[in-house]
Amino acid sequence: MWSDVVCPWCYIGKRKMESALEAWDGEPVEVRWRPFQLDPGSPNDGAPMTEALAVKFGGADAVAGAHKRVAEVAAGVGLEYHLDKTRQANTLDAHKLIALAADQGVQEAVQERLFRANFTEGAHLGDPETLVELAGEAGLTGAEEALRDEALAARVRQELAEGIAIGVRSVPTFVVGNRGVSGAQDPSVILELLKGA
Repeated sequence: MWSDVVCPWCYIGKRKMESALEAWDGEPVEVRWRPFQLDPGSPNDGAPMTEALAVKFGGADAVAGAHKRVAEVAAGVGLEYHLDKTRQANTLDAHKLIALAADQGVQEAVQERLFRANFTEGAHLGDPETLVELAGEAGLTGAEEALRDEALAARVRQELAEGIAIGVRSVPTFVVGNRGVSGAQDPSVILELLKGA
């Protein structure tokens, strides 16, 4: 699953994928989280995301309406969103920790913790201390060192480039074998993707 931890539809997509996997009766499925950056040039200042979105999408009212709609969809899959608390962050460091988490067998837990921290708790996912603390809560070790690891950064940049190369332009994008589908799809769509693998 290609995703970004600041993408509200990705967390919703995660829940829908989990529903699909609960219904899946085929071969065991291993989920691998791959990086995507909605805004690679995002400032890492922790400023309210609502302010940036208001500039981009035509004012505070438009953002409030969009947030309300997304929060309703999120609630429908059991998530509690507080989008007014979200903050601007460059997510490269978060993706580094998610990549390391795959090596340690705790990628699912780290991904979930970062999503919840962002969309429910309003944590600043661009702040290194916050990232280290959250990842540690999810069972990751060596997070502080990982943030300074240039080889890990290069690996994440390679995966970002790989996503672009295979056509990932929006997230979430689910890829099974050589087939993929974008968007927070219903579980039935994800099941069909698995069946076709």
